[in-house]
Amino acid sequence: MTNALGKFLLGLFGGNKIIATLFVSMFPLIELKGAIPIGTGLFEMNLWATAGIAYLGSTLISIVVFFALIPVFGLLKKIKFIKRLVEKVEQIFKNKAEEIAKKTDGSAESEARKIMMISLFVFVAVPFPVTGVWTGTAIAVFLGLKFREAVLPIAGGNLIAGLIITVLTMFFKDYVNIIIYVLFAIAIVMLVVFIIKVVKSKPSGDADKK
Repeated sequence: MTNALGKFLLGLFGGNKIIATLFVSMFPLIELKGAIPIGTGLFEMNLWATAGIAYLGSTLISIVVFFALIPVFGLLKKIKFIKRLVEKVEQIFKNKAEEIAKKTDGSAESEARKIMMISLFVFVAVPFPVTGVWTGTAIAVFLGLKFREAVLPIAGGNLIAGLIITVLTMFFKDYVNIIIYVLFAIAIVMLVVFIIKVVKSKPSGDADKK
């Protein structure tokens, strides 16, 4: 199955392993945490070269997400049949941002922003499917952080997560296919959990009325 997945991904990009790895690292839930073992195991690339490419791709997409998230949400909310769904997703990110913001209660603004930046760094650094740059960047946006305040903790946290996955892949290189299976299984589970959260959550408009 993993070989078939590798051939499929390479086929999409004309057999170019670098571009395929770059693309995988930009994909939500998978990001560099999946791209590193995939590039190493399925594409048979050098581990550290793969890690560098995966880090570059996942960091670049965070910049796109930071500036595009609110405009894209705004456009999607104009489409009637998905407006409520988008509002629910938006509310989930807002709730997570509020959890982090609560840690700053009673702090001066400059100190509060430092706490938010550190919390963001830790959140992204933990190498789980839903704690990567996509979710971290969305949280940064709803925390109201400026780009220069968000980019360092996100890039730094992403680097730590990448190093952890790289070391794990290096030590368990004989089991890289199993690592890929496990990562995809976790990603699927987290996606299901996220969908359940979306279904159960109330849109931002409903929350504001309370």
